Amino acid sequence: MADTTTVEVDTDVHDRLAALAADRGLSLRAYLAELATTQENEGARARAARAFERALDRPGFREGFARDFGGPAGRD
Repeated sequence: MADTTTVEVDTDVHDRLAALAADRGLSLRAYLAELATTQENEGARARAARAFERALDRPGFREGFARDFGGPAGRD
């Protein structure tokens, strides 16, 4: 059996989360696991976007990216 912990939330919050889970055909436990994964992925995408934006400021990066992947090399 997996390690578990109890998280206390207001009844209203529990009911709202349970309804969202039911709408997706998931148990509350599965929904919360999916939600956590989604949020982790969102954070990773945001970090990657920030890193890419920083990379755009490096000399020659835009031109190299345009050469390798297509698209305009100039700034908007």
